[in-house]
Amino acid sequence: MRKLGCLTLLIVLTCIVGFFGVLHVWSGRGPLTHNVTVSVAQGSTLAATSEQLQKAGVITSASRFRVLAKVLGSGAPIKAGEYRLPAHLSQADILKVLQGGKTLQRFITVPEGLPSVMVRDVLMKATELKGNVVVPVEGTVLPDSYSYDRGDTRMGIVARMQKAMDRYLAGAWAKRAQGLVVKTPREALILASIIEKETGKPSERAMVAAVYSNRLKRGMMLQADPTIIYPHTFGRPLGRRIPPPWIHEVNAYNTYAMVGLPSGPIANPGRASIDAVLHPARSNALYFVADGSGGHVFADTLEQHNANVVKWRAFRKAHGI
Repeated sequence: MRKLGCLTLLIVLTCIVGFFGVLHVWSGRGPLTHNVTVSVAQGSTLAATSEQLQKAGVITSASRFRVLAKVLGSGAPIKAGEYRLPAHLSQADILKVLQGGKTLQRFITVPEGLPSVMVRDVLMKATELKGNVVVPVEGTVLPDSYSYDRGDTRMGIVARMQKAMDRYLAGAWAKRAQGLVVKTPREALILASIIEKETGKPSERAMVAAVYSNRLKRGMMLQADPTIIYPHTFGRPLGRRIPPPWIHEVNAYNTYAMVGLPSGPIANPGRASIDAVLHPARSNALYFVADGSGGHVFADTLEQHNANVVKWRAFRKAHGI
């Protein structure tokens, strides 16, 4: 009886040690020495995925992973997607990641004021995206960061960007101030694109919007330098001073040669510039010029403006600009 009891105890102890050994294999540090990215295709089985994990060095045995997953895992299905797996991740946590569907997030970022030709450049540089894409219609893309998965299409991302712009512009237009000089959402978009290119200082946008609104109401030319450049570069940086002959060119965009708004946007304006057009500052200002600090100084009269221009030219000379 004593021998039988000792044998039983030995078996129990062996089972306990074996159980904790299995738990250690399942929950302990994995063999991966560096972070890797694994893509699980749509419809992949646990068997196929475990083989893929073994080839990537994430686990040491595909068959053991399958057995332990069935015995100790939750039983939930794995989900397709691209996953970033950290070094030494345990087999238990690997299964949780694959079942949780928290895929690797990639982002396309469109800064405020980026022209559509450069939006296409950004999309084409994202090698994880598929397909070609034409240059979006200017002003139809809402600047923002957009998440995507490997294999998404470029045209699909553009559609999301344009849907976001449509939604935001419609909502902002519905909340617009009364008595605006712009009479349609498209006119608001065009003016917002000019404001976006004229100032990068958020606190100034409403004032710049007021200046241009006041000029439009009085039938004055907007005389916005970016509208001179746009027909020549389609929004790409000029990289040099504006050639004097361009200033007098008559075309659909040059606001030095016509009264009113250009025929279309000259960039993709962000939310703040759209809001500035729809809620301009209360001001009688008709002019503005750089002040040397990255911002501008505003003036109600031409006399005041000319004095400000003299100061700006003196600043440029003093600083070798």
